[in-house]
Amino acid sequence: MSMGRSSQRKGRAAERELVKLLRDAGYRDAAPGPPMSFGTAPDVVGLDGIHIEVKSVRNLNLPAALRQAAEDSTYFSDGLPTVFHKHRGAGWVVSMTLEDWLKLYRM
Repeated sequence: MSMGRSSQRKGRAAERELVKLLRDAGYRDAAPGPPMSFGTAPDVVGLDGIHIEVKSVRNLNLPAALRQAAEDSTYFSDGLPTVFHKHRGAGWVVSMTLEDWLKLYRM
């Protein structure tokens, strides 16, 4: 199996895991985007006003991930750009710019 396919499978598993956690927390509309959408759909949908970019990588380039989330949130017009990420053996972390966090907090 190629590294690309392995990476895609790992990313898809992370998306499904996050959706389960969100649903368990009461966000019943959380759902993964279509498999292998390659930027044609968000990674996860269902949190009103939040664009979700999912990352499950050993060494996350957070500035690049936040840029991708910002570009995609503009493209999809689905909310504040947010990166949900995890590292093997660690829990989920949510990252966004302070400016966007302040917007969210004011809501």
